[in-house]
Amino acid sequence: MGNKIENKLKALLKEGKKALAWLIDPDKIVEDLSFLQQVKEMSQLNLDFIFIGGSLIEKNDIDRIIKLIKEVDSELPILLFPGSVVQFSNHADGILFLSLISGRNPDLLIGQHVTIAPLLAKSNLEVLPTGYMLIDGGVATSVNYISQTIPLPNNKPELAVATALAGSFLGLRYFYLDAGSGAKKPVSSAIIQNVKKAVSAPIIVGGGLDSLEKVKIAYQAGADLVVIGNGAEKNLSLLTEALEYINVLNLSLNIN
Repeated sequence: MGNKIENKLKALLKEGKKALAWLIDPDKIVEDLSFLQQVKEMSQLNLDFIFIGGSLIEKNDIDRIIKLIKEVDSELPILLFPGSVVQFSNHADGILFLSLISGRNPDLLIGQHVTIAPLLAKSNLEVLPTGYMLIDGGVATSVNYISQTIPLPNNKPELAVATALAGSFLGLRYFYLDAGSGAKKPVSSAIIQNVKKAVSAPIIVGGGLDSLEKVKIAYQAGADLVVIGNGAEKNLSLLTEALEYINVLNLSLNIN
């Protein structure tokens, strides 16, 4: 296992640059040819990562989807974003090893991790220890139901900070602030800003980001990596707009 993904995320943090991940639910890939064309378009715009997974997956199709993506761009990093241990593929490049630190469900804090650990140790996946923090997005989401946990309040940044600090002291190296797929409102700027100040780690933000304006607000608040999933399903051009936006931002940093 190399550290290609870790090095890229650390460079973002050090240089103040921004990145984008496209979250793909493999169950929602309807037609291979159109999907491959979409991947090609995003690759040409320098998409940083593809995340694959979800709270509930009915078809065991992850291997095939990853192989399709790699046919288009073998260098584009693909990370598993698993809702459970069954969402595993050794064809991915890495895995967000998520510990749901905002909840009190022991199975998602450490239980499923123990189950998958021996398999990960034998794989070539880069393992990214990630504190997963579910934030109230104004509506019950699949993550709420599957995880059986209560989200952190979106208007209580001090609770989010305390949770992130605890995760940092436990040795977690990345933090994913998620309002959940289909959230009415994304993670608040106050939570992103305060967590960013509290921990020296890359901050990943997702959920409820269904417009370019919301994406910009997340970046401006301090997100290092923004994840778009449901928003891209409804409007793929949102990915294009977000990539064009961060490409301009990152270019200005290079010039300066």
